Order: sequence, then structure tokens, then C-alpha cells
Amino acid sequence: MGGDTVLVLGGSGFLGSHVADALAEAEYKVRIFDIVPSPYLRPGQEMVIGDLRDLQATIAAAEGCRYIYNFAGLADINDAMHRPIDTASLNVLGNVHALEAARLAGAERFIFASTVYVYSESGSFYRASKQAAERFVETYRERYGLKYSILRYGSLYGRRADERNGIYGLLRQALETKRVHYDGSPDAMREYIHVTDAARLSVAVLEERYADRHLILTGQERMKVQNVMRMIAEMIPGGADISFGTEHMSGHYVMTPYAFHPKIGHKLVANDYVDLGQGLLDCLAELHERRHQDQHVEDDWIVHDDKASG
Repeated sequence: MGGDTVLVLGGSGFLGSHVADALAEAEYKVRIFDIVPSPYLRPGQEMVIGDLRDLQATIAAAEGCRYIYNFAGLADINDAMHRPIDTASLNVLGNVHALEAARLAGAERFIFASTVYVYSESGSFYRASKQAAERFVETYRERYGLKYSILRYGSLYGRRADERNGIYGLLRQALETKRVHYDGSPDAMREYIHVTDAARLSVAVLEERYADRHLILTGQERMKVQNVMRMIAEMIPGGADISFGTEHMSGHYVMTPYAFHPKIGHKLVANDYVDLGQGLLDCLAELHERRHQDQHVEDDWIVHDDKASG
């Protein structure tokens, strides 16, 4: 563990940055590779700017790394639905570049961030790209002996999310408009996992017993979307109105992501985990901090910092 270098591709993003932090806390040397600098970079973490579609840059970043995680790519289902070429380029070809870099570096294990949508008939081009990428991971093992762990994540939420994250979008609506609207069925089911729990589990999979396995990281919080919305509405001072769209969102599953496929994954859960209610409150706190980051308190008065003056 101590002294081993781990490459986190896409480590500036939501999940990738949390995994980078969890790796650092586990005393690994962390190298982040992303197209933008990480706003969450910690002392001791190395930042490399580059594009996964650039094979030579990816190979250079992987040199000397024992483990390689790939969180890079296009992760928004709605966005992917309208960008099939970009989705294939980033999620499939980009992942092949990552695999080739891992092979040339002599990495011990390749950890691929996938999704429970690989079990589904929903998910459009996003699902298809992850299914294809998984097959490349498995085939690199067959052809070159590169061990892997494929992590199929459920509905993530927590700090550092943005508008593309479902929970973040609902919370922001509630804070800013006193309304919570969901374009989909009120009976839609999701399995929520806090991003810090997902990050800790993503590091735990480096144990040898998780090599060459497909692991499901969906947490222990299975709930209807309408019940999550009610929780959010009750957390907002004065409450919030709840509404739904007339049709479920194209490309998204309603009750379950699972359709019959012969490949089985094993669910991995933490003994201790972040409760959904506490997690939502923490997300609200972060949203409040973002909205008021240009303010500070002086003698119990809220003062706006005028950054344009001077």
C-alpha cells in the first residue's frame, strides 16, 4: 500500500475526486489525470492535465502506476443520448486507451467505473458504451492477463455534484424555487449510495479477493423518487411543492435497471454508511455555501464581498 502509485483517470470529477481522496487516506500515492485541474487537489496528490483520447499522453501518465482507475468519459445519460459519436469516442475508445496504458505500464489491476444500466434495456448510448467498454476490459484480461475489477455504480449523490446529478438537481430546485419537479414516474425506484461510501468501497476492492470480479455498488438506500422528494420538501424551511412530468424520462428505467442477462455481479456494501437523510442535509449545506460564497459575517451582519471593486 504505502508507496504504491495509483492513477485516477477522470480524477477531477465528482466520483473520481472522492476516490482520489479515499486513496490518499489509505496512504497510496495518487496521480490524477484529467482535462481540467482538480479543484479538490490535496497536498501530495499529483495533477496531470491531459485527454484520455490522446493515447501517448495516457501512456505517459500511467508509467510507474500499480493500479489504474478509469472514471473518465461522458457520464450523463441525457447528454449521451444526443451525442453517440462523442459517447463512443470517450467511453469506449478512451477506455481502450486506458487499458493499453495499463498494459504497457505493467499495472497489477485495472478498475473500471461502470453502471447498473449495463443490466438494463434503458440507458441508450450510455448503456451501450459501458457494455462495450466492459467487454474490452474482460478481453484485455483474456488476451494480456491484465486483472480487473468492474464497479457498477447505482444512483450516487453527495458533495461536489453538479446539475447533471439527480439529487443535486432536486435539492437546487427546492432551495431556489420552493418547488421540486421530476420528469418521470412518481413510482420510479432508485438505489442511492452516498459518494463517500462509494469511494471507500472503490478503494476496498483493491483487495486480491475482488480481482476479476463484477461488483455492484448501489448502497442500501432503495427508495421511490417521490419519497425522496417528500424528504427534500420537508427539509426546506416553509416546505416545497412537488410535481411530476406526464411521461417518464426517455432512456431512464422506472422500477429496476435489471433485464435478464447471463452476467451476474456481486453486490458490495459497507457495514457503516451515510444515512440518506443526513446525506441530503449535507448536500443542502453545500448548496447553501455555494450560493453564499461571496458573503461573510461581520458582527452578526451578512456582508457581500464586492470582487469587482478595487
